[in-house]
Amino acid sequence: MKYGSLILEKKEYIILKRLLNLSANYKEDTRKYSIKRLEAELQNAVIHDDELVPLDVVRFNSEITVATDDGWKNTFELVTPNEKNYQNNKVSVLTPMGSAVMGYAQDDIIDWEFPGGIKKLRIVNVKQNKSNKHYQL
Repeated sequence: MKYGSLILEKKEYIILKRLLNLSANYKEDTRKYSIKRLEAELQNAVIHDDELVPLDVVRFNSEITVATDDGWKNTFELVTPNEKNYQNNKVSVLTPMGSAVMGYAQDDIIDWEFPGGIKKLRIVNVKQNKSNKHYQL
């Protein structure tokens, strides 16, 4: 992990904690596992003011490109659940893919369980979309 632990902005941390509390009753095993793992990682997360969060850290509304060793590659925007829209490549932070990358940084490699099994997920690129930043539940 590039920075030694997850890095989150204060307001985003609060929103994420609320979302995780509301999502505690997922029945799907993969999603439940992803949420539990993210909750565990948040216990050691570093929380910063907005201006101190490095630009290459995945946040809400970041555009992220990820790739696996088997050649799969995807670019998406990480959003809150009410903003998800798969046709426009907007992925909820509460999906296995979204919870896998939140708080990580460009070039990090993450072992994460997806519906098809555990894969090494590499964060190839992180672009901040500050212009569309909003925090709604």
